[in-house]
Amino acid sequence: MTATLHPTVERADLLIDLKRYEEARELLAGRLAEDPEDVRAWVKLARSHLFGDKEEGAKALEATDRALALDAEDIGALTIRAHALRASGRFPETEGVLREVIRLDPDHWHGHALLANWLWRIRMITSGQANGGTVRREDMTAGLRESDELVREAIRLGPEEVYAYEVALLIADMAGDRAAADIWEGAILRIDPQHEEALTRKAKKAATAPGVKATEAATLYADALSSAPGSTLMQGGLDEASYRLLRGVRWLALLCLGLAATGIDLFATDGETQRELPLVLGQRLWDLVTMAAIWGLGALLRYRRLRAGIQVNLLSLIRRRTWPRIVLGQAAWAMLCALLITQIPWTQRTLPLVLFWAGIVPTVATMWFDRRKTG
Repeated sequence: MTATLHPTVERADLLIDLKRYEEARELLAGRLAEDPEDVRAWVKLARSHLFGDKEEGAKALEATDRALALDAEDIGALTIRAHALRASGRFPETEGVLREVIRLDPDHWHGHALLANWLWRIRMITSGQANGGTVRREDMTAGLRESDELVREAIRLGPEEVYAYEVALLIADMAGDRAAADIWEGAILRIDPQHEEALTRKAKKAATAPGVKATEAATLYADALSSAPGSTLMQGGLDEASYRLLRGVRWLALLCLGLAATGIDLFATDGETQRELPLVLGQRLWDLVTMAAIWGLGALLRYRRLRAGIQVNLLSLIRRRTWPRIVLGQAAWAMLCALLITQIPWTQRTLPLVLFWAGIVPTVATMWFDRRKTG
């Protein structure tokens, strides 16, 4: 049976939830001065030290020692002690404490889930310590197998508890089991349709699949953000997809630059006579109309078909980040060179040739380098 909290301890617990740790400690200190045998007060004091602004594992351990001296089988005190041991740099010792939690309460789903979450890490640490800093693959595999058994039991005991599925998903990821990871991801979203991490995984998996275009990727992230608007992870994904859209603009500028070079017959071809200069007005106007059509169909129409949220994010990305502005600057420079080549009635090809290379080299030189630059 769960012990009833003293009103002072209950208020302190609420203050801890509100991250007002100093106020909680003052209340708990007063309560313990009044009744030093209040186990729950000692446990909440340990929690206030453990999750405070400055994590104090040693003080949390001391408080759990006092609680366990009063009741060695208190599940809450043992669980907090496990956290305090980890915070104090005594991570491997948490296994024994959590196994004691499970022994005392075999139906305690959280004890199984927490041990599952930590056990494979403990096995990695002990393997590394025993092998000169190298974690043996077989030790890691065995640890993940143990953890998987524990988390499946946690899920059986708490089938609607999201944390258990989160641990199962992490273990599946570490084991490289994509099929199991997909199952646990689906289970998380069934229980919590707005789960940020699961939504991000799902969106990223779909957005980074082979053949998915930047527009589709941006739409997937925008849909996910509508379910969890505060997600920084999904905002990052949308920014990346938006940046891919912006990078595509440069190809339009380079196409126009190539069109300009072709229109003025910039490069001589064996057996063919180059077009006479200056170009006639009709040819220059035709080049201008063609470039306008390329931008109208390739950029303006495409932009107008984007979701409003993606349009807003594109503009925001240009304001917030440096590389998107660089990309647009390169596109504008290449287009300026293309317009100068086609619209000025040149009598020689020397300067148009200089403009062509000046427009193409800075852009092409950074295309591979800035591929992953979203900042």
